[in-house]
Amino acid sequence: MWRLTCAGDAPDHPLLHTLNGKVGRQVWVYDANAGSAEDREQVERLRANFAATRLDNKDSSDELLRLQCKSNRRVQATPVAKDTPEGSGPELATVTGALRNGMSFYESLQQEDGHWPGDYGGPMFLMPGMVIMLYTTGGLNTVLSTEHKREMVRYLRNHQNADGGWGLHIEGESTMFGTALNYVTLRLLGVGPDDSAMEAGRAWIHSRGGANTITSWGKFWLAVLGVYSWDGMNPLPPEMWLLPYSGWSGIGWAHPGRFWCHCRMVYLPMSAVYGMRGTCKLTPLTAALREELYPRPYSSINWNKARSQVAKEDLYYPHPLIQDVLWWTLYQAEGLLVGSSLRRKAVAECMRHIHYEDENTRYVDIGPVNKVLNALACWLEDPDSEAFKQHLPRLQDYLWVAEDGMKMQGYNGSQCWDTTFAVQAMTCTGLESEFSACLKKAHSYVDMTQVREDCPGDLGKWYRHISKGAWPFSTRDHGWPISDCSAEGLKSALALAQLDPKAVGQPISPERLQDCVNVLLSYQNSCGGWATYENTRSFPILELINPSETFGDIVIDYSYVECSSACITALAAFRKAQPEHRAEEVSRSIQRGVEWVKGEQRPDGSWYGSWGVCFTYAAWFGCEALATVGEMAFNSEHAKAACAFLLEKQRKDGGWGESYLSCQNKVYSQLEGDTSHVVNTSWAMLSLIAVEYHKVDRRPLDAAARFLVHMQEESGDWPQQHISGVFNRNCMITYANYRNIFPIWALGLYRTRVLEGRQH
Repeated sequence: MWRLTCAGDAPDHPLLHTLNGKVGRQVWVYDANAGSAEDREQVERLRANFAATRLDNKDSSDELLRLQCKSNRRVQATPVAKDTPEGSGPELATVTGALRNGMSFYESLQQEDGHWPGDYGGPMFLMPGMVIMLYTTGGLNTVLSTEHKREMVRYLRNHQNADGGWGLHIEGESTMFGTALNYVTLRLLGVGPDDSAMEAGRAWIHSRGGANTITSWGKFWLAVLGVYSWDGMNPLPPEMWLLPYSGWSGIGWAHPGRFWCHCRMVYLPMSAVYGMRGTCKLTPLTAALREELYPRPYSSINWNKARSQVAKEDLYYPHPLIQDVLWWTLYQAEGLLVGSSLRRKAVAECMRHIHYEDENTRYVDIGPVNKVLNALACWLEDPDSEAFKQHLPRLQDYLWVAEDGMKMQGYNGSQCWDTTFAVQAMTCTGLESEFSACLKKAHSYVDMTQVREDCPGDLGKWYRHISKGAWPFSTRDHGWPISDCSAEGLKSALALAQLDPKAVGQPISPERLQDCVNVLLSYQNSCGGWATYENTRSFPILELINPSETFGDIVIDYSYVECSSACITALAAFRKAQPEHRAEEVSRSIQRGVEWVKGEQRPDGSWYGSWGVCFTYAAWFGCEALATVGEMAFNSEHAKAACAFLLEKQRKDGGWGESYLSCQNKVYSQLEGDTSHVVNTSWAMLSLIAVEYHKVDRRPLDAAARFLVHMQEESGDWPQQHISGVFNRNCMITYANYRNIFPIWALGLYRTRVLEGRQH
């Protein structure tokens, strides 16, 4: 039976380095003797139930975590009346009971180090890279146990679409990127070519012309495996890293150091591997895959033509003409660069930056794609290197097990993000004194996870931003600072500082909070908005060289409504706590930020959400920013327009239900069947309450609260519905904790501000 281990309970390793005793680290461990016979039977039932309904319900419910944590519950759920008449809101006692049940259930999932774990899977292109890397380096059967491979196969079988293909993410239609890579992964994990799933997948691939029509990232991984020719790749020249960085040079504005850090940190090792032509040795299995992936002989494929062939199902961002000209030019020059001293110098420069990234994230790395790419680059540089060996134990940080199998997550978890949200949700309910032990542990996690130092050396030389005082998305060992994570960390620290320190622990020192404010102020762009990890370093025109085909707006770090609002509200909360500290700068920053947010509002009153699904998510952040400067539903045209947009989308049952299609199409899309979603409903409620719409008309909030109470399960949990997270416009990602955090938050504010009339 699989068991989640965290922090000090997680497996140790002599090559594992940590800054804070592995706080936040999550590792699933297989223990054949774990659990009772009844528990093991329940696990099998949960797996069978998911498999039976997998084509209709594609999102797992994190049931294995819930099963493991059931004995942690301190207070059992009590019955709550759900028969509120239509047209009225739930009574105060009903809302209070629902909140107690929800908070006591969610408390049971908290780990001893204070964080809340949860599934952060969803993308279907992550695990193939890890499996291909391990197969290429000879570590597949040493790093992954039989049980690991069994659960990975289960996961891939569960998420194969009815047409035989796999999508970019678990809810997506089939793509060549998803299908070819996951077909290859199943074969590497031991599934034979005559298996029915393989036959269906192969038929899907062949009917679209073969794996030569996969996207550029897919072409790269197939080339690494040796089942696609490097001659079929548009060049990824490592020489880009030798260009001048300074803007005065002109070309410096296109230097990779100016890219969005996720883009930069993926194409950095890709360029190194491309420059080295790192390829798996030919084996009987890879030889077989060369035949299976194409409907024609492998030797007959026109690789030059294949460079620009992409299946129509995958083409979210088609190449503009200027990009095709650029790739053709570089392709012609590649013959002169391979094996040259310039190429060796460029690869060495890439490896310097790869090692810096590895060492400053304790080999976690910024995300799963560059994690496995960096490991591969280190192995190609020296198969016996300490650098490669230190990568291997950190692979476990990215793996998650649920009833649908084992997946690779989009980060090493969302620990800090979820915990800071949970703190803010719980402290707004008026019931926080009943959960002081829970909040004390959460306070410890927030304290232990704040970044205490900048990265070493000349930050400009390494293209890094300051980080001292920031908070990361996951763990301190990961350490990459992010604007909105820092903002939510600051707000949660300030919320906890308002409570009795004997109950929840001593507040984080004023000096450390000031360090965070220094980071937040440094993040603000000249436009007034905030981007994600760094300032915007170049111009949107660079998107013309976005080579990914699958993802949108990835080349530079843009300002976002969500990041901007988080920073605005954090600075406003800090100004109340420490009004004398950099007062003029803080106030000016807030004002500039709000003006930028207002400028991003669409004529229909909406904001587009880039990190959650989608317009309901962005509405919450937009309304919170407006409320910071006193713009409310009764005195602000911007707030009125935002409320009108949301109210037009409210369903008859009182809820809201938004499809992920909103993200990729950039137009509000209702879930099929007029379904409402507890997370979208919570975001809409938080938006309306933020701008005090209840003082105009509380009936929409009464209906929404009635919906959330009705949807709550007897245990106090809420159901897992459709996927709620997104990145790069087109790829969805799971935030399993949102189904708990946001209903608690929305009902908490409904209780205190709407029913009890408390002021913010």
